Amino acid sequence: MPVPVAELAKLFPLDSLRPETREQLAAVATAILYQRKEVLFRAGDIDEDTIYLTEGELRCDYPDGRAVAHVAGAGHGRYALNDAVPRRFTATVTSARAKVVQLERRFMEKVITWDQVTRDPGYRFNDAAPGANDWVFRLLRSPAFIRLPTGNLERMFRSFEEIPVRPSEVIMREGDAPDFFYIIREGTASVSKVLDGAPQVVAYLREGDAFGEDALLANVPRNATVRMLQGGRLMRMSRDAFEAVLKPPMVSWVLPAEAARLVKEGAKLVDVRMPEEFAQRAIAGAVNIPLYRLREDTPNLVEPGHRVVVYCNTGERSAAAAFILNAHDYPVHAMHGGLGAMLRLQSASTPA
Repeated sequence: MPVPVAELAKLFPLDSLRPETREQLAAVATAILYQRKEVLFRAGDIDEDTIYLTEGELRCDYPDGRAVAHVAGAGHGRYALNDAVPRRFTATVTSARAKVVQLERRFMEKVITWDQVTRDPGYRFNDAAPGANDWVFRLLRSPAFIRLPTGNLERMFRSFEEIPVRPSEVIMREGDAPDFFYIIREGTASVSKVLDGAPQVVAYLREGDAFGEDALLANVPRNATVRMLQGGRLMRMSRDAFEAVLKPPMVSWVLPAEAARLVKEGAKLVDVRMPEEFAQRAIAGAVNIPLYRLREDTPNLVEPGHRVVVYCNTGERSAAAAFILNAHDYPVHAMHGGLGAMLRLQSASTPA
């Protein structure tokens, strides 16, 4: 159920945000109806949502036996239900019906942070023109950037340099050494790769889309050519800034023992090396999707949203793979130490 912007304006701290910011939150907010005795969540639950009660009444039961009423429209009703994780109490509907507004917690925090830091009159990346900041909100909503700690947000924007671009301008070429990470602030672009001896367009990019991270993460030459279709503006970040600000939080690393446990519990093990490397030696049960084919082949080989563990020889390509899969909404972990580390673990656990 959609949420009117005016409804968010009654809630704290959303009431203090700029109208543009509330509009972006309203676009992704969800309104949910509950009936008497239905439970919103239980004490101990771990979830990713901030929840506001906008109609009705709840009973909040704490593990120590205390019970507190939460009433929409009362003085405390404009505040979110306790946002601690895990949940500190069980919330049960006591009115005939109740209505809640639900927002993804990490996106909400990032949007609030953006709203606050851009109030500085000297902040160079805020644009008051209608729709001019859509690229920011689309970027913050992307699965890859939702993992970025809110504390890194200001550092990220301060590290960007804005550059103008012309129609048909080539921003990077396949085979070039990596130098910058890019985000499209204004304009559109095409992504092409040489396939079967000829360049072929494999994707299109628009405002808020990022590119150039693969080669920086894997420390390999560019694997595609990006050409502007329309003129506009790009935000770019140097390799050093990318390594310091974005790379560490973008990749969830696991040791071989943890990777083995995740696979045993159902995660898909993906070898992102070249087919020739995979044919020589690989971990039993792994599926081979080379890094350069990850975007195209993963949807056909791994169910959308399925947990994935990626590995290569050293971890370099795994880092790039994790970033790509995060951007496509896969829960993903990169195995620390690569193939050699897993083989050593297996060898150590094999009886002599």
